[in-house]
Amino acid sequence: MKKYLFISVFIFLLIPQKKAYCQQYKPRVIVTTDGEADDRASMVRFLLTSNEFEVEGIINSSSQFHWVGGEGWHAFHPVTWVKDFIELYEKVYGNLILHDPNFPKPEYLLRKWKVGNIDGIGEDDIRTEGAALITQVLLDDDPRPVWIQAWGGCNTISRALKNIQEDHPEKMEEVAAKIRLFLIWEQDKTYQEYIRPNWEHFNIPTIISDQFDCMAYIWPKVLPEEVKTFFEADWMTKNILKGHGLLCDVYENNQGAFNAEGDTPSFLYNVPNGLRSMESPKNGGWGGRYVKVRHNVWMDPLPDSTYKRPTEQWGFHNSWSKKMEHDTDPEKVKIRTNYFKPMWRWLDDVQNDFAARADWCVMDYASANHHPIVRLENKSLNIKAKAGSKIKLDASLSIDPDGDALSFKWWHYNEADTYTGKDIQSSNSAKAKIIVPKDAKPGETIHLICEVSDSGTPRLTRYQRIILDVIQ
Repeated sequence: MKKYLFISVFIFLLIPQKKAYCQQYKPRVIVTTDGEADDRASMVRFLLTSNEFEVEGIINSSSQFHWVGGEGWHAFHPVTWVKDFIELYEKVYGNLILHDPNFPKPEYLLRKWKVGNIDGIGEDDIRTEGAALITQVLLDDDPRPVWIQAWGGCNTISRALKNIQEDHPEKMEEVAAKIRLFLIWEQDKTYQEYIRPNWEHFNIPTIISDQFDCMAYIWPKVLPEEVKTFFEADWMTKNILKGHGLLCDVYENNQGAFNAEGDTPSFLYNVPNGLRSMESPKNGGWGGRYVKVRHNVWMDPLPDSTYKRPTEQWGFHNSWSKKMEHDTDPEKVKIRTNYFKPMWRWLDDVQNDFAARADWCVMDYASANHHPIVRLENKSLNIKAKAGSKIKLDASLSIDPDGDALSFKWWHYNEADTYTGKDIQSSNSAKAKIIVPKDAKPGETIHLICEVSDSGTPRLTRYQRIILDVIQ
C-alpha cells in the first residue's frame, strides 16, 4: 500500500493544483453493463467522470432484460457501442485534459473494454474475456479494493468468481478481501444461485440498491419539484445536449429531457467528493445510503414498518420502488419521497457536476468552472468528544481553483448517525462552533457535513464529513 501512496503523493507534487483536484488514490472500478438505453446514458457520464477513477474494466454483460437472442425490448444492443463511445470520448479527450490531466487515455480505455457473458439470462458457464479480465484484476498484487458495478446482471462477475474458485480456491478469502460490489438490483439469478452461497460468508461489502430508481425512468413521478428542474428539457438541453461535443451529442434523452441513468449511482458512490461514502454504505453520499441486512450485505432503509426485506432475489418483481411508483395518496407519496431522499438530496450538485464536465468537453480552462477544494483546520476527520463539550470547526482554508467566492454550510446529517436525538443547528459560516448534545451517549456517532460551493457557473460543490465519536 505504501508504494501506491508514495506514487500518488509524487504525482500530486508534479501537477499544479490549479489544474487538478487530486486525492490520495483513485478508486479502482470495473463496470459490467447490459447496454440498455439508460446504461448508454450512464456511460457518457461515466467517461466524463473517469478522471476520478482507475478504470480496470468496462465489460459487456447480459441481464434478465437484455441478452443475445432477446427479442423486441429484450434485444441486446451490439457490444460495439462501448467502443463507439470510447472513440467519441477520444474526440473530446484533448479538451478534457486541459481541465484535469488525470483523464485516462482513450487507448487505455479501449484495452480495458472486454465482452463478458452475454449469451442468455444469467449464463455464467462460459469462460469469457470479460470474466477473465475481472479474474486477472482480482488476482493481481495490488491490495487496494476493487469496486465492481453490476449495471445489468451479475453473471459475468459470477463467472469471474467461478474462475477463481475453480483455479485458485486457496486464494478465495484473499480475493474476497479486495472485492466491493454495487448491484443495481439483482438483474439475474447468479447472485443468489452462485455468489451468495459461495462468497457472501467472506463478508464482501455488497450494496444491492433499489433507491437508484429515482435516477431511472420513473424520475418524473418520484423526484421533488425543486430537484426535477435539473432533469427537465430546458436544463438538460442547455447544459448537456447542445453544444457540448460529440460524446454528449449521443446522450440518450427523452425529447430533450433526462430519460434515465439508473446505473449512475453505482459509480457516483465512488466519486471522492469528501462525503466518505466508500468508508461504509451507512454513511450516505451521492450513491445513496444503506443499512446492513446480513453478513456485509447492505440494502435500502425500510420505507416504513409495513415493508419487509426480500429473502431472495431483489429486483424488478419485488422492488419497493416499483411498489410505490404509482402511489397518489399524499401520505404514501410522502413515504416514497423520504425513501428516495438519501439519493435525491444530492442531485442538484450531481447534475451541476455533470454540466461542468460537459463544459470541459468544449471550453478552455479559463472559460469553465472547476470544483472547490475543501480544506479543514481540523487534522482529524474523526473527533472524540464528550457530551456537552464544544467543538470548533473551520473550513476557511478552502480554496477555489478559479478564484470564485465560496459559500459554506455546516449541517448535521442525522440520518447517518447512531445518535437519535435532536438535530444540531446548521451554520452558514466557514467557521462553526458545535455543542455535542448533552443527551448523546458514549459510543454514539454524530455526522457533520461541511458543504462548500463556489459562485461559478454551474455552481459546484464539494464536501468534508466530520464524524464525532461520543466518549465517556
